[in-house]
Amino acid sequence: MRAVVLVGGFGTRLRPLTDTIPKPMLPVGHRPMIARLVDRLAAGGVTDVVLALGFRPEPFVEAFPDGRCGDVALTYAVEPEPLDTGGAIKFAAEYAGISETFVVANGDVLTDLDVGALVAAHRRWGAEATLHLIGVDDPSAFGVVALDGDRISAFVEKPDPGTEPTNLINAGTYVFEPSVLDRIPSGEPVSIERSTFPVLVERGSMYGVATDDYWIDAGRPDLYRAANLDLLGGGRPGQTCKPVASTAVVARSAEIVNSLIGERATVGDGARVHDSVVLPDAAVAPGATVDASLVMGRIGRNATVRRAIVGADGEVEADASVVDRSVPDPSAA
Repeated sequence: MRAVVLVGGFGTRLRPLTDTIPKPMLPVGHRPMIARLVDRLAAGGVTDVVLALGFRPEPFVEAFPDGRCGDVALTYAVEPEPLDTGGAIKFAAEYAGISETFVVANGDVLTDLDVGALVAAHRRWGAEATLHLIGVDDPSAFGVVALDGDRISAFVEKPDPGTEPTNLINAGTYVFEPSVLDRIPSGEPVSIERSTFPVLVERGSMYGVATDDYWIDAGRPDLYRAANLDLLGGGRPGQTCKPVASTAVVARSAEIVNSLIGERATVGDGARVHDSVVLPDAAVAPGATVDASLVMGRIGRNATVRRAIVGADGEVEADASVVDRSVPDPSAA
C-alpha cells in the first residue's frame, strides 16, 4: 500500500516557529511530527510514502537521507509551484507512478486512527473515495459532513450553530482510487476539498468512516503544544515520552511541570517551566519563568514568558515580560 502525505504548506499559523523549520518537521514528543505520522501509516499497512513537498524540501531530505523512515520507503515529490491540496496530490501520485488504491494524509494531523480498517471499509463498499471523519464539540466552526448511511451526501461549510446535520468533520486521512486523480486538472492549483469532493459526492462514490480515536490538528499553536503535552499526561492512549530529552541540560534547581524540554535545550538555575514546550536548542536562563508557551529561541535571566511563542531568532531580554504575543512578531516580516 502506498500513501501521499501533504507536507508542502507554509505553516503560517505556527510562525515564527516555522520561519526556520517546516511544520511537519517540528518535534512532537522529541520526534518529528512527520515520523509519528509515518509510523501510523506503517501500522495500517503502508510500505511506501510519497512526501508532497513544496516549501523547504531540504530539511526532509536531510532528516531521512537514505530515503527511509523506519521500515517505510520515502519518495520526495517537490512541486514546481504551489498547487493547493488537490494539485499537490495529483502531482505527487503521478510523480511516484501510483496506479492502485492509495492513502492520503495531511501532514499536520496526529491521530491514532486504524488506517488498515479505513482501507478495508473503502474496499468493502467499493468506494471511489473514503474519508476519516471525527466528531467535534462545535461543528459550526468547520465544514460539516452529512451522511446517508455510510455514504457522504453533502459538505456544509460552517453552518449556523444548531443547524449542523452532524458533528462530523473531515479528519484529514483519505483512501482514494486512482480515478480520483482523473478528476483533478494537471499542473494547476486545485482544492481537493472545494473542487473534487463535491464531484464525488454528486456521483455518490464518496464514503465516510467516523471514529472516536485520538485526533488533533497540530497546525495551530495551542494544539501543537497540546499534542506534545498529551504524551506526558496520558492524553494519547498507549503513547508516552520522557519530559526531558537525553541531551538537554536542566539545572537541578529548575522547576519543570507538565512540560517537554527538547534535545540540546538548556534550562538554568531556578527557572520555572510550566505547561510549555521548550524546543531543541532553546535556552531558558536562570530565574526565568515560562508558562503555557512554545520556546525555540532564548529567554533571558529572570524574564517572564506567558502564552507566547518564541521563534529560533527570538530573544527575550533579561527581566523582560512577554505575554500573549510572538517573538519575533510574524506580522512585522
